[in-house]
Amino acid sequence: MPDSLLVRARLPVIVLAQFAGTSLWFAGNAILPDLQPLLNSPGLNGWITSAVQIGFISGTLVYALLALPDRFPTTRVFLLSVVLAALANVGWLFVPLRAETVLTSRVLTGFFLAGVYPVGMKLAADWFRPVLGRAMGFLVGALVLGTAFPHLLRGLGTTLPYRSLMLAVSGLAIGGGLLLFLVVPSKPVSGQRVRFQVNTLRTLFQPSAFRPAMLGYFGHMWELYTVWAFLPLLIGLYNKSHSTEPLNVPIWSFLTIAAGMLGCVLGGFRALQIGSSRVARYLLMTSGLCLVLLPLLSSMPPAFFGVFLLIWGAAAAGDSPQFSTLVASQTPLDSRGSTLTLVTSVGFLITVVSIQTMAWLVSHYGASLWLFWLLLPGPVLGVLAIRENQNG
Repeated sequence: MPDSLLVRARLPVIVLAQFAGTSLWFAGNAILPDLQPLLNSPGLNGWITSAVQIGFISGTLVYALLALPDRFPTTRVFLLSVVLAALANVGWLFVPLRAETVLTSRVLTGFFLAGVYPVGMKLAADWFRPVLGRAMGFLVGALVLGTAFPHLLRGLGTTLPYRSLMLAVSGLAIGGGLLLFLVVPSKPVSGQRVRFQVNTLRTLFQPSAFRPAMLGYFGHMWELYTVWAFLPLLIGLYNKSHSTEPLNVPIWSFLTIAAGMLGCVLGGFRALQIGSSRVARYLLMTSGLCLVLLPLLSSMPPAFFGVFLLIWGAAAAGDSPQFSTLVASQTPLDSRGSTLTLVTSVGFLITVVSIQTMAWLVSHYGASLWLFWLLLPGPVLGVLAIRENQNG
């Protein structure tokens, strides 16, 4: 392939590899209806998502402390990580089925995904800095679509055995990693040993150029993954009052999450015109408004409620690449990989608290659309934080 074609292919390949790798994220959620009767574990919904988040948090801390994204060629880190995540994703299929082994598998999958999502962002920041907002839009959009993909597989083939679904997703992830390794070169790494600096951790809690975007990102994370984790429950609650015209739960779960890709991509193009800060702020305000309206719109006809879900899905995820852009563009080059990884780690720690709080409320007080107001502080506080940043 000519060099010019290889250069033009880099962003699509990074996007494809990110999509393939992150399809591992919610694979456990997609097969949850099959597992719950077999495991007799009604509380598995919250934990099967939190297990991945806990693994991801642990992984990002290890990757950051060892400065792996900055010490070694980025594409090698990505490939090895995605292969290990894919193997962890299917490891439980070869041992007796127990809740403990399933959750352990999800933790390990999340751990190695720490070398996929943040490392993909570093690749984008390395190669596409002049148009980073747009590149991040495509990249995080791929993550969103990858997250939604297992729901689509479940929705299109309800008889697809859960083993086949898990093996297919793992095969896709490895294929994406290999393609990235073959097409996208890593930026040269220095011969010096790069160490994680305590100052990197300290800057998260001190005034800095990226702190407003970081705090806005944390508010966004309080909402996003809890919405994704409980989307089947949310749609099921809506269906109870519309039993004659119910929405297809896995298909609409896929469509709502996948709409986030459109929000990411369109937001990336818009960021080139008005700046990442404004785009992130407007989308965060929109998702917060959707949270307010959710229980008030439950009587809407299915077609209108479906459109509402698509708007919410696009807004809830669409601000994420712009927060990543603002953080990446304000971070020193020699610590960019570690800083992005560490900020991502704290963001996902917040998701665990949010998901488990929602799961506790559902188990103690019953499922209700009003419970989703628990997520409102995230967009509100995030908007207030990002208003500090007038330069993005």
